[in-house]
Amino acid sequence: MNIYDYVAFGSMLLMVLLILVQTRGASLGAGLGGAGDVNTTRRGTEKTIFQLTIVCAIIFSLSLLFSAIIG
Repeated sequence: MNIYDYVAFGSMLLMVLLILVQTRGASLGAGLGGAGDVNTTRRGTEKTIFQLTIVCAIIFSLSLLFSAIIG
């Protein structure tokens, strides 16, 4: 195992955690066609968590790519 495998594993765990922490603005009824305000703007901590999730996904993808190229 090389360093890219460890980076992929760590970023995967962090990404799963960040996805589970994110809250969804719509309830189940709104998701199935009911009335609900689905269009919301992310602000504050929610925006930061969303951006960190994107960064973790990029790091995860790049580490897998580098691991496949090198290893």
